[in-house]
Amino acid sequence: MSPEETRIPITSETDIVIARQKGRELAAAGGFSGTDQTLIATAISEVARNIVEYAVGGEIILTPVEHQGRRGIRVVARDEGPGIADTELAMRDGYSTGKSLGMGLPGAKRLMDEFDLVSANGQGTIVTMQKWVP
Repeated sequence: MSPEETRIPITSETDIVIARQKGRELAAAGGFSGTDQTLIATAISEVARNIVEYAVGGEIILTPVEHQGRRGIRVVARDEGPGIADTELAMRDGYSTGKSLGMGLPGAKRLMDEFDLVSANGQGTIVTMQKWVP
């Protein structure tokens, strides 16, 4: 774990709120506008909610990043849940295996600049997202 990395265990709605707050704080410290701070917090909320709903527990890892002079934030949502059987289907607007509107993963992807989803049946899911300061 790098000294700049923040890990938030996710097991309940309260943890989602904490992850949002920590993400917003890190984004503010990284020079993101208020609007971008809200977009980042919303994306964190979406992926953290999926952990609570479908995996029972996992974690959100927040890390400030820098690449070729650009500053940003990396958000990793990791769980050891049942995994996503069809990741392509899960990324379609309106698709949900639960009772949601099915906007979580595709919505989070739209809010961030980079998005990667890796999932294996019975082994869990890892979502990695990045947003760059404009």
